[in-house]
Amino acid sequence: MTNVRVVIGAATAHPLNGMLSIPDPTNGPYPAVVLVHGSGPSNMDEKVGNNYPFRDLAEGLSAKGIAVLRYDKRTFVYGKQMKADVNISVREETIEDAILAAQLLRNDTRIDPHKVFIIGHSLGGMLAPRIDAEGGQFAGIIIMAGSPRKLEEILMDQNNEVLHSLNRFLKGIANKQIAALSAKFGKIYSLSDDEAKLMKLFGKYTRAFYFKEMGEHPSSDYLKALDKPVLILQGNKDFHLSIEKDFGGYRTLLCDKPNVTFKLYPNLNHLFMPTICGEIRKAKKEYRIAQHVDEQVIQDIANWIHTVCHDKTTLWNP
Repeated sequence: MTNVRVVIGAATAHPLNGMLSIPDPTNGPYPAVVLVHGSGPSNMDEKVGNNYPFRDLAEGLSAKGIAVLRYDKRTFVYGKQMKADVNISVREETIEDAILAAQLLRNDTRIDPHKVFIIGHSLGGMLAPRIDAEGGQFAGIIIMAGSPRKLEEILMDQNNEVLHSLNRFLKGIANKQIAALSAKFGKIYSLSDDEAKLMKLFGKYTRAFYFKEMGEHPSSDYLKALDKPVLILQGNKDFHLSIEKDFGGYRTLLCDKPNVTFKLYPNLNHLFMPTICGEIRKAKKEYRIAQHVDEQVIQDIANWIHTVCHDKTTLWNP
């Protein structure tokens, strides 16, 4: 494997440092994947606590004959400049750079331009079908710990999960805060874009427009229209998501589509690493412990990509 430094969007106002991991530069052309981050500012390794899931995926997949492109997220590099911009949506935060990354791969002679895939993790998984539709044009889509639901629905479930773990005094305070947030979420789709850009949801910078714009482009619409191969993965100890509502939601939505493959992994968390605490209120403790993406997950992704590349009429099943 060889790691090559690249720049995503070199000619744009937001160039991003990236790393292309290539199995063996003297062979090829290779199938390749673009890694797309979850929510929040993240570096190219998608560092969470003392864990580096994107680095694990890059090293693991490149060892199995698949090139991998990862890069710093725009909010990680330009977050200070972007905070006060009321126009920010997932398009500027994530989508544009993922499309530029796919174009960079297709222009690299070491990569097979017809075999470029996307792996979206968490929020990146939710956005992956939209990224494909808006210009990614991938050979296949891999969704790791994503959801077909709206982002605000997931956040409310997470808040309510934390609420249940609090003592009576804290629960009373938190309940009022959560109710106020729920009321705000309930209004966002009745607002104009300009009104949504002025409405703060929580913190100093989080605007209703971010959620409104994303919610008006539901991943379920893109997924239902897809006929290309899709692989949907989740760990059954993922306390950020619900097996029933998220993984199960995908199954309900797409169960009759032969192009979609599902796999649920026992005892793996949101990073596809072995669970430690298993509770959302102990997330910092869980991610403080250094681990690696489970080898079976990496093997399954590699097998699926190679199968799709060799025979698009036959989908691989785990």
